[in-house]
Amino acid sequence: MEYKILYVEDDETLAFITADHLQLKGYKVDHFTNGQSALDHFQSGNYSICILDVMLPEMDGFTLAREIRRKDQDIPILFLTARALKEDRIEGLKIGGDDYITKPFSIEELLLKIKVFLKRSKVFVTSLDDTIFSIGAYSFDYENLSLFHPNQTKTLTQRESDLLKLLIENKGKVLKRTKILEELWGENDYFMGRSLDVFISRLRKYLSLDPSIQLVNIHGVGFKLTLQ
Repeated sequence: MEYKILYVEDDETLAFITADHLQLKGYKVDHFTNGQSALDHFQSGNYSICILDVMLPEMDGFTLAREIRRKDQDIPILFLTARALKEDRIEGLKIGGDDYITKPFSIEELLLKIKVFLKRSKVFVTSLDDTIFSIGAYSFDYENLSLFHPNQTKTLTQRESDLLKLLIENKGKVLKRTKILEELWGENDYFMGRSLDVFISRLRKYLSLDPSIQLVNIHGVGFKLTLQ
C-alpha cells in the first residue's frame, strides 16, 4: 500500500530536504508552497496524512486545517511551526490538528510521528504495531529506544525501554512486581526489586511532561500505568 502525504511548506530548501527523506522511506509526497494550492488538490489527492507549516502565503496553516477538517474529519494533521507558544499549540489542537513539531526538527522525530499517526488512524498496518506506541502526548519508539514529546526527546536505555513497553502493553492493569522482575531481570530478589524502583522513578520523571499520565505504585503488589 502506498501512503500519500500532503506536505505544505513555503521554505523551498527545507521542503526539498524533508520531502527527499520521506520519499526515501517509501512515502509519496505532494508538496505545495501555499495553503490555497494545497486545498485545491486535497479532495482529489486521497492522502494519508497532512503536514502543514503554520505560516503560509495566501492561506495560513490554521485556516487550511479548518478547511481540511470540513472535508475530512479523520485524516491526521501535523503542524510544523517556528513558534513554540502554548497559545499557538492550543489553537492548532482546537481546530482539529493532531500534534505540533517545532522547527528546527529532526527527520527522525517527524518520521516517528508520521508512523504513530498512521497507525492511530488505522492506515498504517505493519509490524511497527509492535514497536511504536502512543501514550498521552508522548510517542515511544521501542525499537530505537526513543521517547518523544513535543517539548523533549529522550533516549532510553534498553532496560528502561523494556519496562516502559511492558507497562504500556498492560495499561490500566496492575502489573505485579514479581511478573516485571521475572520477565525483565529473570529473577525476583531484594536487590533486583530495588533496581526496579529506581527504573520506575526514572520513567515517572521522563513522563512528567504530561500530567494525565500516572504511574501508580500499588503498595506491596506492583504498578499501574494510567491515562486520565
